[in-house]
Order: sequence, then C-alpha cells, then structure tokens
Amino acid sequence: MQPLTSREPHPAAWRWLARQQRRLGARRLNLLLTGLSVAVAASVGAGIAAMAGSGEVLLAAVTAGAACALLAPWANVFVLRLLAELAAAHEDLEVRATQDELTGVHNRRHFMDLAEREIARCRRYQTPAALLLIDADHFKRVNDAHGHRCGDALLCEIARATLASLRQPDLLARFGGEELVVFLPHADPLGALDVADRIRERVGELCLGWQGAEVRTTVSIGVASLEPVAGTLDAMVHDADVALFAAKEAGRNCVRAAPIQPRRSGEAHRVATRR
Repeated sequence: MQPLTSREPHPAAWRWLARQQRRLGARRLNLLLTGLSVAVAASVGAGIAAMAGSGEVLLAAVTAGAACALLAPWANVFVLRLLAELAAAHEDLEVRATQDELTGVHNRRHFMDLAEREIARCRRYQTPAALLLIDADHFKRVNDAHGHRCGDALLCEIARATLASLRQPDLLARFGGEELVVFLPHADPLGALDVADRIRERVGELCLGWQGAEVRTTVSIGVASLEPVAGTLDAMVHDADVALFAAKEAGRNCVRAAPIQPRRSGEAHRVATRR
C-alpha cells in the first residue's frame, strides 16, 4: 500500500463517509450505517432463501437482519475510528506540507506559492510590496561552540522575534539553513526598511540561555521592492539576495536595500541603507 500524501484524493466511499460524519455526527452516522447494513443483510438473506427454494424467506431475512444488527455497530465503530485517524493523518500531512518542522513558520515551497498570489494581487491593484532576506550572522560559530541543538533553538528565537515584528498579512518562511524570508504586501520601500530595521533590533536584543552560557546573535537583511509593472518573485529574491550580500560585506548586523527602479515619471529613487 502506497503512503498517503496530501495530494492523493480519498476514494469516493471514504469521501462520502467523511462528509456524512461532518454533517450527521458520529452517533447518527453509526445508526445510518447500521440501518443500511440491516436492510442489505435482510435483502441478501431473502434472496438466498428464495434461490434455495426453502420457502422460509421471512425467517431467513429476519435472521440475517438480526445478525447484522448485532455486528454492524461494531463494524461501524471501526469504520468511524478509521475515518477519524484518516482525517488526523490528512491534517498532519497538510501541516507538514506547508510548515517548517523546526521553526513552525511556512516552509519555502508554501511561501513561494503564497507570495506568487500576493504579487499577482499587487500588480492587479497597483499596490507596492517588498521582500526581505534575513540571515543570521556567524551562525556556524554558534553551532561549533554550543552544538546544533543550541543553533536550532536560537533560530527558533530569531523566527519568533521576526514574527513579532510583522503585521497579520505579512508572510514569513524559513528559506533554507539559517535564512528567513519575509514578504510584505502593501509596503513601500521606506516602510520595508523600517520593518527590516525593527527585526534587526529585536534580534540584537535576544539572549538565549544555553547550558550556563548566554548566546547572542545578529542578523543581516537584504531588502527588495516589487517593480511597478513587470516585477516577479524570482526577481525580488535575486535583488534581496544581492542586497543581503552587500549587508554582509558592510560588516553584518545591518540592512541594505536593492536599488529601486525608476518610477513612471522617469525619476529614479534609491533607498538609503541602514545600520
């Protein structure tokens, strides 16, 4: 039997049972299944008796129905339990398909899907947007000095501090390793810089207690804005990555922004960098 994935549809019978359980509840569905089982068993018993020519059609139908009435509830409980386990497994698979297992934020694949939809909406309504790439500075030193478990705990704290700096519609994901990515719909270049600087300050204030030691870190952040007309998510990621490299080259623990493309008036604007 192949493992169930979140993309595999349930068989029609399972889908029907799941719908009925949600609509009727477990108790009523159990009664419904019992009634159906009794009716089917009675019909089968009557048919067998008729074909056998015994003439005891009513007796055979009643006997089969009674036997099924005794056994059906136990079978129905088993079916309902399987349904509950299937629903729980499906929900767990959906979470695993969209969530980073360590930090609990979106994973990269799910983030890209959500961000693509947001970009399409921003282009449709001509609204600004920005993307941040956040990288923990000297993260390897933390792993080497305190172990990978400490590094994992520190990364979770960075994710929490970042999430606390965002608005409800903003998207946060683990992009890979110790790198996080943020998509900011309806954020102009200066607003994106403010968010990035707020994240940088919050992370700089973190202090993780680990086996008697105080572990601290900083982050470097690259900022990119959505081009007004033909902007794409890939282009934003590339621009933010270039800006992140510039932040690393500038000494880390700072924010750098990719150049903003000329506006429709033809006047070029460049966002100031911050540290």
